[in-house]
Amino acid sequence: MEHCIFHVDVNSAFLSWSAVKRLEEDPTAVDLRTIPSAVGGDVKTRHGVITAKSIPAKKYKIQTGEPVVKALQKCPQLVLVPSDFQTYRRFSRQFIAILHKYAETIEQVSIDEAYMDMTEAVCLDASLSGETPGETEVRQRARAIEIAGRIRDEIRDTLGFTVNVGISSNRLLAKMASDFQKPDRTHTLYPEEVPDKMWPLPLRELHGCGGATSEKLSRVGIRTIGDAAHSDPELLRSLIGDKAGDYIHMSANGISRTTVTDEDEPAKSYSNETTTSEDITGENFETMAIPIVRRLSEKVADRMKRDQVKAFTITISVKTELFRRHSRQTRLRNSTNDADTICQTALLLLHELTDGEDGLFARGHALRLIGVGGSSLDDGSYEQVSLFDWAVQNQEREQELAREAARRAEEARVREAAEAARRTREAEEAARRQEQEHKAAQKREKAARLQKMLEDAGSRFGKDSIRKGL
Repeated sequence: MEHCIFHVDVNSAFLSWSAVKRLEEDPTAVDLRTIPSAVGGDVKTRHGVITAKSIPAKKYKIQTGEPVVKALQKCPQLVLVPSDFQTYRRFSRQFIAILHKYAETIEQVSIDEAYMDMTEAVCLDASLSGETPGETEVRQRARAIEIAGRIRDEIRDTLGFTVNVGISSNRLLAKMASDFQKPDRTHTLYPEEVPDKMWPLPLRELHGCGGATSEKLSRVGIRTIGDAAHSDPELLRSLIGDKAGDYIHMSANGISRTTVTDEDEPAKSYSNETTTSEDITGENFETMAIPIVRRLSEKVADRMKRDQVKAFTITISVKTELFRRHSRQTRLRNSTNDADTICQTALLLLHELTDGEDGLFARGHALRLIGVGGSSLDDGSYEQVSLFDWAVQNQEREQELAREAARRAEEARVREAAEAARRTREAEEAARRQEQEHKAAQKREKAARLQKMLEDAGSRFGKDSIRKGL
């Protein structure tokens, strides 16, 4: 029996829910979904970033995550509304309640999206008499589309907003299908449809493929999902690591787990991040960054202590003014949920990211977001890091940073030498082409002179004079 998985995704959730609430309060109000509008930032000061946008706003190339000021430059008539998480939670609960009417197993993965295992719902009856397996599959798939339509209609008619439903035999393809044309659509993406519907898409649209990964692979010519699907897995692993390489290759070929579960899984990591009130640079690092890292480390530590777990791996992540994320992580000798240990480790990693000739500050970047995380968890039975171990780790870390700096310097020297060699080759090639062009010009000039002489002789002695030797 073929699995049937739905992925249901609210269209422009925050914007849609804000629009519905506005219409509830004033039925004569303009529907925000029909005009260029967005959610995010401080509406009065027009600062902050865009967190959601209407479909008409997309025509102005307004992007989620970009500064409100920049969005207003693109579209001065953009209508801004503030975030309203109380409203979002209300509509989310109502949305999930409707899904539970159609399936017992619902896995909510965020406030505005969920997976549904619809296998039993579309396979209520056995194969009809004389029906082939292929005919049964076609009938059940048609039933899935019909149920998806009923879900969309009920959500739209009772709650006032729309959803997309993606249908497939596994989670990944259902998620990909729901991201196809919007709004208020049902799309299928079964394994046999992958070559036509998914492979032509840019690699960055593959679920789980980040911008950095797609950019790195595009440099070697892997630009579409199809390119990744047909790439040698060993090549992918060598470029982006074993785990990521395997994931990209399998996902590009439509391979994914099919299980949908409504049971909470144990946390695999703990993290907290915050957007800074102002850009952090080298000048205000001490007063801005250190207190933030301290506060985030305490939050992560408190959550791990509550769940009685510790982390071996500490991670620091930042986002620059260009909205590009950078991160560093290190593995401790012993696991910890101690706030001081997490904070000091995170600060070492943050200095590694920002300081030095190749650091973010040296390259002119500023920080607008900082995050601290812990992963590689255990049950807390390992010995906590001692002060002696911590001193040793610091010393080893400093040595490691020194080796890393030397490695980067050597890489820079090699790159400069390679660049110099490339420029030399280009100059030699340009000189060779110039010489060839000069010779070709001389040849053309000589031919032109000879032709002119022949024409002059013909005009003086007759056209046949040269042939006759006169």
